[in-house]
Amino acid sequence: MPGSRPLLHNPVSAVTIYLLPVGTGRFELYSEPRDDEPATSPHEGFLKRQFHSLGERWRSAVQAARHGGGESAGRFRRWRDWSVCRVAEMIAEQRTLWAIRHETSVRFAYPSNLSEAAAADQRRRILTAARRHHGVWAILDGVLFLASALLALIPGPNLVAYYFGIRVVGHYLSWRGAGHGLDRLQWISQAEPALAELGALADVPRAARAPRVAAIADALQLPRLAAFFDRTAAGSPAR
Repeated sequence: MPGSRPLLHNPVSAVTIYLLPVGTGRFELYSEPRDDEPATSPHEGFLKRQFHSLGERWRSAVQAARHGGGESAGRFRRWRDWSVCRVAEMIAEQRTLWAIRHETSVRFAYPSNLSEAAAADQRRRILTAARRHHGVWAILDGVLFLASALLALIPGPNLVAYYFGIRVVGHYLSWRGAGHGLDRLQWISQAEPALAELGALADVPRAARAPRVAAIADALQLPRLAAFFDRTAAGSPAR
């Protein structure tokens, strides 16, 4: 792909945030988790080992839910798998805001057909809307979480409470991340030609653009990019 290259790691920051064009005048902030973090050792803290173990179990649960038994599975299992997949989608959508909340600086890659000032304006607009959205939903889901405590009187696990509890935590972390990105984070900007090409594909039907999107994702070394782009881009519905 002419003019495109994987972004080099900046010694100042290990996190890169991408401004993805997903339609005419529409953008989303995107990042991917670092998969090269070292495994925990027996000498590390108890809480860190527990969180690592929970993370491993969660990834296993998501994989199992995505390969569930379909119509042959029972109604409860289908509902459980749907809930797990929905929460996994929520985590994927909010991962970027979670990733920046403890950073002091991040790389900011934006489409090369935008000026740096225009890209920064889009970033501020997204973060401002996200802070308002997640703040409101953290409150609403908090109320529903408290109300769901009444279901504890019914025997068995309170899955409704679990669901709203996860949503409360997710929205709260996203609210914090958006505020941090607006008020305290240093953004180190770099134009990226591959993102400009991606923007030209946003209005193209999914099947027609899929090979090119996959090639861009591979060039940028972002294995989850194609799936995220398909969920958010204007040309995703079949037409």
